[in-house]
Amino acid sequence: MKDASRISLARQDAQEVLLSVNPKAGARSGHDLVTALQSQLEKLGFRTRVITSPDELRQAAEDGLANETLRTVVCCGGDGTIAFVANATPPATPLSILPLGTENLFSKYLGIKPNAEQVAQTIAEGWMCRFDAGLATPLAATPGDDVKATPGRIFTLMAGVGFDAEVVRQVHENRTGHIHHLTYAKPIWQTIRNYRYPELRVVPIDGEDTVVESGGSLLDLEGLRAKWVFVANLPRYAGNLQIVPDADGLDGLLDVCTFKHGSLWRGVQYLGAVLLRRHRQWSSEVRTFRAAKLRIETVKNTPVSYQLDGDYGGQLPLEIEVLRERLTMLCPRDWLEQHQLELPSLSAPPS
Repeated sequence: MKDASRISLARQDAQEVLLSVNPKAGARSGHDLVTALQSQLEKLGFRTRVITSPDELRQAAEDGLANETLRTVVCCGGDGTIAFVANATPPATPLSILPLGTENLFSKYLGIKPNAEQVAQTIAEGWMCRFDAGLATPLAATPGDDVKATPGRIFTLMAGVGFDAEVVRQVHENRTGHIHHLTYAKPIWQTIRNYRYPELRVVPIDGEDTVVESGGSLLDLEGLRAKWVFVANLPRYAGNLQIVPDADGLDGLLDVCTFKHGSLWRGVQYLGAVLLRRHRQWSSEVRTFRAAKLRIETVKNTPVSYQLDGDYGGQLPLEIEVLRERLTMLCPRDWLEQHQLELPSLSAPPS
């Protein structure tokens, strides 16, 4: 059984629920679902409040935590919304998910559907699990200078560097409204035509916390170079690709997968291997390891983008580290039971 100390119950007298909503995102059906969730929660005796301002959300969460009245902040949207709320609220803030976005990988991982009654029931039961998160901090671009350039950003799922991040950058720079899967078609085609696959250097920083999984040793990682890099906190990626199938948001480490060569043909080969779940057998080209902290940089100072949870993050160099137990998520009880995380000594959750 996994570490049950990460599990706790919400205070039964904490009855305030904040719903974080992006007023510019989503279709009308999304707004209707938010309204339905409000109605379900109010029937259960909760006080609800819809918030669209980041500053207002931060202050309301801080006040609710200080007064011990906050039950949860509901992330009404996709994975980008969850990351946004995690960055905008204090570390101990309990978060819930009402999936509305283009990609809802975290909610699918937890078995949460766009169903107001199910989400309200999860909030009412109050089972909370503390997940790890990743922190991505851009570094100063001067060679040999590791001074932090700007504050870091929390990500909940994964960070990607290379081809996929370049696609995300183009979507970000040309976005005019709500995005959907077809939004990515033109940027993917442009990236296929123009991307040059710059060489990347991946350097684990905390050697004692690094675990090599696909052949080799820690010494081999000192000069690790690749054209594609994925750093995962949870085993979820767009299109249900199993790039890092063993990533575990409860183990205190991040899972890293790198692909050595860069070209369209290599990309097709790597994709096929991922789909067949055989890519980790290519130990000469695909390296996987777990680490608490690492640095990713370009070899020739070529501009290279990175993405965080499907949103554009910036350009290398970049430092990534795990934040242990940073996310407090309200989870369905059956998910906890399936992952052997229920703590038998806890009293039953409120009805």
